[in-house]
Amino acid sequence: MRITPALAGTAALFALAACGGGGEAGTTPASENPPAKSIILITPNPVGTNSFLQLGVKGAEAAAKDLGASFKLYESKDPTSIAQNVDAAVRAKPTVIVGISFSFDDVFSTVPKQHPGQQFLQVDSCAKDQAPNLACVSFKEHEAAYLAGVEAGLLTASGQIGVVAALDTPFIHRWIDPFFAGARSVKPEVTGTPLYVGGNNPFSDPARAKSQAQTLTGRGVDVIAAAASGGNQGVFEAVAASGGKAFGVDVNQCAQSPGNVIDNILKHVDVAEAAAIKEIVAGRTGGVKVYGLAEGGVGVTALAEDATASGCTVGDNPEVLAKVRQVRDDIVAGKTTVADPLQG
Repeated sequence: MRITPALAGTAALFALAACGGGGEAGTTPASENPPAKSIILITPNPVGTNSFLQLGVKGAEAAAKDLGASFKLYESKDPTSIAQNVDAAVRAKPTVIVGISFSFDDVFSTVPKQHPGQQFLQVDSCAKDQAPNLACVSFKEHEAAYLAGVEAGLLTASGQIGVVAALDTPFIHRWIDPFFAGARSVKPEVTGTPLYVGGNNPFSDPARAKSQAQTLTGRGVDVIAAAASGGNQGVFEAVAASGGKAFGVDVNQCAQSPGNVIDNILKHVDVAEAAAIKEIVAGRTGGVKVYGLAEGGVGVTALAEDATASGCTVGDNPEVLAKVRQVRDDIVAGKTTVADPLQG
């Protein structure tokens, strides 16, 4: 477990706290001062180059700064260390304990019930049989993946597209099945092939991700969506060598391989996480919030006003930009429905 240094509280927030109520500023007895706010974020893997986990850290740090709270990061390595870090966090008694990803489904199905006075937040998933003191934030990744698929269908020359994903699970299929469906919505003859990184470190293994991408390009696939987190760079290297194109994930990864990345399947984890932490601190606890295209929680770089200056190759295709925005509007309006692999 690694713990980052705490963030300093902001003087302005403490000044406001001191002026609360009807007494004079600075005269409130120490015993009546509210306890210091604190946030602990636990990741399922070391953050490293994992853009998804980097967004999680960014969101928690932003919330801590705005709230004048301290922040600590506990990085896990495996399910055992996740459980150990959650236990350590509970003993520290912070204002909010945040766990990020589906890797916390099991531990958060029991620990919040055992500690009803502690507030928990799960980002990007939600434990079954949710406790009242567990709030959850999730996303409609499948909507953004469908938009990327539309781009892939319009831009593939071979008619063969693929996905290199970390694992073969129903949750990860939110990046796979809708991607292929979006492509076939504009080019029905497109074929789609998924391959998986697997192994001991599926979310941070660029070598295995590159090998799977090379297998796809060797079969004639010319567009590959990278859904391997820290392994995405391996996919970018494979398509660069083959003359193909790729899609990034979570953040704008076009600069990581200039000229080789069409677009990115974006998920604004940091924004949604920070908002959820602030709500919990304000006393609005529990419940589930879901962010899709309509809520601005997911998207693709092509939807940005500065898409042409994003460094992504989709910016060079105005007709593709226009089509993606039209499909986005149709999804938000309910004219187009994107099937969710988790619901089937």
